[in-house]
Amino acid sequence: MKSVDIVDLSSDDELGEVDVKPVKLEPGTVGSTIKQQNSQRFQPVKLFKSKTQPRKPASEEHKSSNNALSAGQSSNSILEQGQSPGDDTGVSSTSAVSPPPVCRQFWKAGSYEAGVGSQVKLQNSKNYLHVHPLFLHSNATSHKWAYGAIAELLDNAIDEIQNGATFVIVDKTTNPRDGSPALLIQDDGGGMDPEAMRCCMSFGFSDKKSKSAIGQYGNGFKTSSMRLGADVIVFSRHLDNGSLTQSIGLLSYSFLTRTGHDRIVVPMVDYELNVSSGTLDVLHGGEHFASNLSILLQWSPYSTEADLLKQFDDIGSHGTKIMIYNLWLNNDGTSELDFDSDPKDIRISGDTKKVDTIPAWKAVNEQHIASRYHHSLRVYLSILYLRIPETFRIILRGEIVEHHNIADDLKYIEYILYKPQSGGSVEGAVVSTIGFLKEAPQVNIHGFCVYHKNRLILPFWQVVSYSDSRGRGVVGVLEANFVEPTHNKQDFERTSLFQKLEVRLKEMTWEYWDYHCGLIGYQVKKKSRPPASHVSSHFAEESIVQQPSRLNQTSMAADRAKAGLPMKRKEPADLTKLEKVKRQAGTCANRFLQPVNTSANHLKDEETLNLTQENKKLRAKCMEYEKRGEELNIKVEELRKEVGDVEREYQRLLEELKAMDVVKDEKDVNMLNFDFS
Repeated sequence: MKSVDIVDLSSDDELGEVDVKPVKLEPGTVGSTIKQQNSQRFQPVKLFKSKTQPRKPASEEHKSSNNALSAGQSSNSILEQGQSPGDDTGVSSTSAVSPPPVCRQFWKAGSYEAGVGSQVKLQNSKNYLHVHPLFLHSNATSHKWAYGAIAELLDNAIDEIQNGATFVIVDKTTNPRDGSPALLIQDDGGGMDPEAMRCCMSFGFSDKKSKSAIGQYGNGFKTSSMRLGADVIVFSRHLDNGSLTQSIGLLSYSFLTRTGHDRIVVPMVDYELNVSSGTLDVLHGGEHFASNLSILLQWSPYSTEADLLKQFDDIGSHGTKIMIYNLWLNNDGTSELDFDSDPKDIRISGDTKKVDTIPAWKAVNEQHIASRYHHSLRVYLSILYLRIPETFRIILRGEIVEHHNIADDLKYIEYILYKPQSGGSVEGAVVSTIGFLKEAPQVNIHGFCVYHKNRLILPFWQVVSYSDSRGRGVVGVLEANFVEPTHNKQDFERTSLFQKLEVRLKEMTWEYWDYHCGLIGYQVKKKSRPPASHVSSHFAEESIVQQPSRLNQTSMAADRAKAGLPMKRKEPADLTKLEKVKRQAGTCANRFLQPVNTSANHLKDEETLNLTQENKKLRAKCMEYEKRGEELNIKVEELRKEVGDVEREYQRLLEELKAMDVVKDEKDVNMLNFDFS
């Protein structure tokens, strides 16, 4: 199926021809320099507009195309069964009855009743399968949290780092039609050509083949944008081998419900830069373009074609801009996204994390990042990615978001390596960083921050619950690429591997607490580490740091002595074993059972421990810097290749320009000869 078949909005028979002013590039945009070097005359872009819309004969209806991109269609897939995209005779797409306006509360917006158009009509005994607009809403309910939806959109920008993206902007903008606030997300990635735009608007299509790519289901854009607002318009510019295209697509829940559509249709318009004239040529047929443009101008925030094209002014030679408008409201009529409380942040209205603790510790708990990320987008974005390249920036409300590594907030750190197994095979090796929060024991916070492919899935996941403070203040960080996240990327699929991971993290938390709680003022648990046989059989575990000596059960001889019973005579071998046990017990006791801050020896041991932990952190950072260096070297090679491609393209254009000058000179000579003759 050709891409032109997907974008068709109306048939040739319904349209008449009108002249429209040419599209002129603004100064500083791509192609303006070429335009100045060539003729100042612009070729008019002819659009087609319907003057009258008589009913077509039945014989001609089979020649018409769909009015817009039907959900689920792409260049190689179509959700409509039993018909081609050009056969739309069996279904009525609009209703004569105008439905009520869309409810502005997200969780109530899916309760509208469609009009006559919702009744699917059958013709020639054919069955047709369409995606109803209600699916946009029900699909978006997978996002319970607005920030989770924003994170989905940022993931697309992060995945574009491999294509040269250096920033993503998250900001408030204004709907020019009514002055209402809208959400803007913009990046300078590779952008999307017309075909990629159609894939983006389709359901379940993903062309992300990289193992490091965060997105994989082809559903994130639709669910996230519809979770944040009723409508979204996308502008994307793509440059490939000297060909520059601009595409505009509209996914509008308001348009579909208020016009009574019984299927999801997405109006799109595409342009291509004409290098010789410096103008934009319409792609995919002027008649379809006119009908698409008509819907865009009626239902988008922009009422003229010039205003639509002006949105590309700040995109550059490539990139994508997403504007989500008609944002959802709370039950009290206020916007779900709060742009006013903090001019440098986007907060969630009315969402505050309540902390249950003693009054003296309440402030430190409320100000901790584990409490603030629930209602502050800036805080959430600072921990959203485990690693961010030095060349990339997240810009929120005009200010760069400072990246924050949760592991830097820990003290008395241990690095534990475990190897998850499934079906007898090892799924990988994962290092978990675990320690006490620096504010412990004042903070009533614990849990693991679990990342997947660099993306935070579970922040401060509480794998244990305690009533006697066991586990309080213990926090861990790990990247678990061996388990799969759910579609909304706010949880993991409940597979057997994930359940085993949960069990092991619970054991890890209690083990760490039992042996290190004395460092933050709690009574030390007099328990030995479980022997190797007690470790979960699903994980072959070893600690990266040196394991402390195990304090085994008190020998039977010692128990008998305490009880006043006569001691048995010891053989030399037994005496040797007894001395060994005593030395082990003494070492362990000196390390773990000394009272906190009661002796100079303890202070020295604590200082040594701190130095050891700092050394480990520095080693980990060195490894991270080495990895970043390798990534930068790969990026340099890619940029060099791109520079070479650009230079070759420049030489080609220069030669083409010289050839045009020669032709022009020959024409001038011929004209002179003609004048003399």
